[in-house]
Amino acid sequence: MAVRRPARKPAPQGVDERLLVEAAQVDLSKFDALYELHFERIYYFMVSRVQDRSVAEDLTSEVFHKALANLDAYEWRGTPFSAWLFRIAANAIADHFKRADRESQATDDLDDADVDGNPSSKELKVIESRAYFLSVVEKLPDLQRRVICERFIEERSIREIADRLKKTEGAVKQLQFRALQTLRAQMGDRHA
Repeated sequence: MAVRRPARKPAPQGVDERLLVEAAQVDLSKFDALYELHFERIYYFMVSRVQDRSVAEDLTSEVFHKALANLDAYEWRGTPFSAWLFRIAANAIADHFKRADRESQATDDLDDADVDGNPSSKELKVIESRAYFLSVVEKLPDLQRRVICERFIEERSIREIADRLKKTEGAVKQLQFRALQTLRAQMGDRHA
């Protein structure tokens, strides 16, 4: 469980994050400055995604444990350290939901699947929904489709996408907004 303890020495405002990372890589006991600097953002990210405080606490703890365990492999590339933490957090959330899905599937009644191994009607509906969703994404205009794929499949930041597409961040946000509106409208029509 992620329990926040008061900082012994809070990281000063405007401190060079790269120096904090390098110091922690040399001496793991200095990781606490990075922890204090990023704890709240990672925790709130988790709470907003899983909607359960105890699970969010566990996942936040897992993120910082993995970050600490793999800190020697972290390589500074000019992006904030928090981007690496958010990537770990996104993976932890995905793993959490995969585990939860596997556990719920394991406890489903045997009636859900045919004896001969054919997919159940429930599974067919999920497959059909995903296929329909992908077909709707494929119909989006090229730039909107690229933004959706890079943002939600490749998990790139708005800034990264803007750099790759040679657009402003505002333009990328607008493309994402329009694409999501189209997807909601199409999926809403289908599943209303």
